[in-house]
Amino acid sequence: MSILVGPRTRLLVQGITGKEGSFQTRRCIEYGTKVVAGVTPGRGGEEAEGVPVFDTVAEAVAKTDANCALIFVPAPFAADAVLEAAYAEMPVIICITEGVPTMDMVRVRRFLKGSDLTVIGPNCPGVITPGEARVGIMPGNVFSKGKVGVISRSGTLVYEAVAQLTERGVGQSTCVGVGGDPVIGTTQVEALRMFNEDPGTEAVVLIGEIGGVAEQQSSDYIASEMKKPVVAFIAGATAPPGRRMGHAGAIIVGAAGTASAKKEALRAAGATIVDSPAEIGAVTAQVVGGS
Repeated sequence: MSILVGPRTRLLVQGITGKEGSFQTRRCIEYGTKVVAGVTPGRGGEEAEGVPVFDTVAEAVAKTDANCALIFVPAPFAADAVLEAAYAEMPVIICITEGVPTMDMVRVRRFLKGSDLTVIGPNCPGVITPGEARVGIMPGNVFSKGKVGVISRSGTLVYEAVAQLTERGVGQSTCVGVGGDPVIGTTQVEALRMFNEDPGTEAVVLIGEIGGVAEQQSSDYIASEMKKPVVAFIAGATAPPGRRMGHAGAIIVGAAGTASAKKEALRAAGATIVDSPAEIGAVTAQVVGGS
């Protein structure tokens, strides 16, 4: 089993004719993802990477039955691209774009409230179910099929963690890069809930970072509802308060945003805390072996 993407995924790429869109479309196809359509306004009727291009998402969905959107659209237009996919009732929408204005995402979150649609990102590496579907920019060669779910605010750290897991023979069910912006589509808690309900996932690796209170919210969920072991790492332990470190959301404002506060909350909730990124694989292998 898996969450979000898999063998039934019929992928539509918004911005497919751009440099990054076409390159990553090719990589998705090479991985085995079924890419059925692309969308670039004004380029309808063309092909890109052997995929038919349409002017609108609605037209593409009507003609190809696409059920997942992958967005490579410049930041000023990315939120509108997400909304276009949402209006077309795409069940899963994954926005890779970095630098999307925060208020644009507030508008997207407001529109999505109460809907059954899932938005991942923006400013994220995407989602991959090893051996089934790659939807994003993750390097597919480091992933292996298994039963550990991975949730990460950081793209780079998810690659590192997965490489360690794979090296130790610990495969992954699905890996989700939720994104590092202050306002994102799917939260850590929502991703944890998906894995908690997935019969093919036996444990979860949660990679957080400084800034915000997402990890404290995750702690509440872990303590009250999580049925599976969680291994957690928090990046940014040495970051000074008030200075943004990497992601737009990685800035300490108040005591709750510190790495120590997040670790304390997660530990109290029953998660196994990893203090160094180099230990994620080894600690997870121990937890899975003992679960």
